Amino acid sequence: MKGTKETQIGLQLYTLRDLLKEPKDFPKVLPKVRKIGYRAVQTGLGQMETKELKKILDNEGLFVFATHIPIEDIINKTEAVIEDHEILGTEYVVCPWLPMENRSAAGYKKTGKDLSKAGAVLAKSGLTLCYHNHAFEFEKFGKKTGLEIIYSESDPRYLKAELDIYWVTYGGGDPAAWCLKYSGRLPLVHMKDMVAKKDNTQVFAEVGEGNLNWKAIIAAAKKAGAKWYTVEQDVCQRNPLESIKISLDNLHKLGLK
Repeated sequence: MKGTKETQIGLQLYTLRDLLKEPKDFPKVLPKVRKIGYRAVQTGLGQMETKELKKILDNEGLFVFATHIPIEDIINKTEAVIEDHEILGTEYVVCPWLPMENRSAAGYKKTGKDLSKAGAVLAKSGLTLCYHNHAFEFEKFGKKTGLEIIYSESDPRYLKAELDIYWVTYGGGDPAAWCLKYSGRLPLVHMKDMVAKKDNTQVFAEVGEGNLNWKAIIAAAKKAGAKWYTVEQDVCQRNPLESIKISLDNLHKLGLK
């Protein structure tokens, strides 16, 4: 569903990584994902040939709306990335992680410029490049966080945001405010909740089962122009298939269809 203008809910398959260790696992697990109610998934590439992945997804009535691709491939193998996404019919290419050498003021500046350059090439083929944050980008360098440096040093036309709600919160940010901060530049949002444990640590929870203000977050994301709301849970406290169903059901209750 490349280029859709409708708001959608998707699933990041990283949530099910313990169930999807080998290519042979996909035909067993993906029908369960479809039965739960998901139609679209986000995934990394490389476990199998892209054409084989597309065939399996088609058989189960699923499609890939976005990927997670290593920054090295985005920058140095841009044409191969374009080819894979044309096979999948996928619009969004997401940089999900930065190596340690990028995590300085100069590194974030270079990251923004490099991704913007690659994003311009991807855009010529109808693809949209986004950056997915964790918490480390909220370290400050003077008055700016690393995440702010990335976006200020890149062209808004060629580098968009995939804000991860949990990690924004973990990094000390207000997720609703950060959604609005990048209004018009936020096609993708990662939906994951946070709950406190007795030992004062924070852990992942299904959307709607933790402490985050989802009504405010969703309202801000909608105002910012978000198109895809992606369920992802880095660590599940129960069977991951049960977790993704709880998150989907709760998002429906919150008004997302």
